[in-house]
Formats: sequence, C-alpha cells, structure tokens
Amino acid sequence: MSLALTLAEHDEPARAREMEIATMAKFKPLDDRIVVEVLEAEERTAGGILLPDTAKEKPQRGKVTAVGPGRLLKSGTRAPVGLRVGDEVLFGKYAGTEVTVNEIEFKILRESEILAKVG
Repeated sequence: MSLALTLAEHDEPARAREMEIATMAKFKPLDDRIVVEVLEAEERTAGGILLPDTAKEKPQRGKVTAVGPGRLLKSGTRAPVGLRVGDEVLFGKYAGTEVTVNEIEFKILRESEILAKVG
C-alpha cells in the first residue's frame, strides 16, 4: 500500500470528497444539461465587512462536475456542449434546478443558461 493511500484513509475531507465523486459518477445529465457544483457566496464585501447569512446573495458561480452528451439535432446528430468538467462558470441567480447531494449544493442547468466561462 502506498503512503498516499495510507494518508487518504485518515483524511476525512478527502474521504468525503471521494464519496461525493462516487455519487456524481452515478449522476449523468441528459442532452445539453450540465451539473455545476455551486461555489460558496462571498463572506465579506470588497471593503472587508463581514456579511451575515441573511445578507448574502445567492451564489452565481460554480464548477462544472458533469456534462451531458449534447442537444439532439433534427438531423439525428448531437450538437457538442462547449464546456468540460472542471470549467468554472457564471449562471443566473434563479437558473436551473437545485439539488443537494451529501450536503453539497449542485445546480442542473441547460447549456443556454450558462452566462460565461471564467478564465
């Protein structure tokens, strides 16, 4: 057994992340849908003021964790999705469907609901 595996066995956050990845492997979006892990809302303003939970805005940024095969065209072929797993994206406040898996918030969005790719 390697040292990395031994350390991972004792690292609870790493084990939780592995469980989440295993769960997401069963979570396959259809057509042009994309699964995005929602990133946390900002805790502080640009001026450094700490925001209470009630004053935080809905997060609009996330990391792509799964991508569907693409929209089916009338010709019977699929239009490829322009995003890949790992891309960071921006989306509308109320876009998509919220899903919580292992206490991690995800959104299922259509490709057209993605506003921009970051970076």
